[in-house]
Amino acid sequence: MSDRPIIAVLVSGSGSNLQAIIDASERGEIPGRVGLVLSNKADAYGLERARKHGIPTAVVNHKSFESREAFDAKLVEVIRASGAVLVCLAGFMRVVTPVFLRAFPHRILNIHPALLPSFPGTHGPAQALRYGVRFSGCTVHFLDEGVDTGPVIVQAVVPVHEDDTEETLAARILKEEHRIYPMAIRLFLAGRLSVEGRKVATKGAKKIPDFSHRNPDA
Repeated sequence: MSDRPIIAVLVSGSGSNLQAIIDASERGEIPGRVGLVLSNKADAYGLERARKHGIPTAVVNHKSFESREAFDAKLVEVIRASGAVLVCLAGFMRVVTPVFLRAFPHRILNIHPALLPSFPGTHGPAQALRYGVRFSGCTVHFLDEGVDTGPVIVQAVVPVHEDDTEETLAARILKEEHRIYPMAIRLFLAGRLSVEGRKVATKGAKKIPDFSHRNPDA
């Protein structure tokens, strides 16, 4: 197991996507292992999830640094020391700077609870409900210097019900997040992804089947 590629996961909260990644790794569904869980908050439950699986953890408090760049430089130092080849943001509630991004070019993944480029930023499910869309979902993408603007790797779609609340829609989306984040990691570690401008090409990808429009009379 020690020779499997190392993944560093950054969390700020409960870490349910972290748990999905750990579980997928332990089932052998991704050719890598979580070798570091890093948080900017000492009380983040994601750290406890890591400890339960014997995964090394680290805390870097952003409040201890005079600038975002200095904070990010410390994150880079800790991640590089772990030997990680891939960095995954899983509810990491900090906007990273070019210091961080340029240290791991095309090696940082993020997951967002909306079908990007629609509804970037915070509260994706609430934005979807306010707009009145019939479908929402989630997106795994490469991180870039914009806000949720990086090249898209995998997306999943869920229906929006007329009686949905932000909480019910977010819960439906979260189930898909747990499914597609490990999928994107598997594709990356298998060397099947290549970035061509804004597009991500996937070697050996199957054609996505058509599906019916939602019929409001059904």
